[in-house]
Amino acid sequence: MCSVRKVRARELIVEYAAFGKHHFTFSEFHSTLGTTAVAARQALSRLIRKGEIASPARGFYVIVPPEYRRIGCLPADEFIPALMEYRNTTYYVGILSAAQYFGAAHQRPQQFQVVLARNRPVIACGKVKVAFVARKNIDAVPTVRLNNPRGSIVVSSVEATALDLVGYMHRAGGVDRVAGLLSEIADELNANRLVAASESASILWAQRLGYLLELVGAARKTALLKKRVHQHARNFTKLLPSIDAKIIERSKEWRVLVNANVDPEE
Repeated sequence: MCSVRKVRARELIVEYAAFGKHHFTFSEFHSTLGTTAVAARQALSRLIRKGEIASPARGFYVIVPPEYRRIGCLPADEFIPALMEYRNTTYYVGILSAAQYFGAAHQRPQQFQVVLARNRPVIACGKVKVAFVARKNIDAVPTVRLNNPRGSIVVSSVEATALDLVGYMHRAGGVDRVAGLLSEIADELNANRLVAASESASILWAQRLGYLLELVGAARKTALLKKRVHQHARNFTKLLPSIDAKIIERSKEWRVLVNANVDPEE
């Protein structure tokens, strides 16, 4: 892409963009610039102050085109795949952020949610925030690869998204919001794939998910999931496991102790 000749920092960034390169690492920038490491860092700092680039993570930079200068970074979905590749980290977009890809019309979440095997601190890049969520058995979670303006990104399948919404209810805005989201994505669910996805999660998640899907009128999607619950669920579980509230209903079909009145958000 770039010749060995010594180039100015801004010229190099323009050249990157001209060749469709929207992100780069410090090591490649330093190597191509042909200066000392100190000089390269100073050049990058100047470009950051001008808003022409941003750094979502140490040693990793993105080129900020004019249309995104107001947010001070690329949108998260346009740099997360490259950042995860740079870190050699398995990931998928999940929970509220994944639900957006499958027709959930709720307000866009304030943080872009990415699921990893181990947790990491929140990334703040300009006005863009990325929250990381730890998930066991991440390699077994069904995912799909979806296109975006900078390439493609890995997202939990709609069935895995439904399970994560229930499993990480506290990160999804609570049970009312989760029920509303499930009603919006229910038509996209496949009964067979829902059972397959549930095998990567606790059976307790399947119990709560089945109950909520029936509550929002999607019982047609749950027959096979109910069969799995009947085979594997040994105990009742609270709908809201972290809340010590009065039990108002016992769902024998799903082995769920309902300890909240659910009012799906529309």
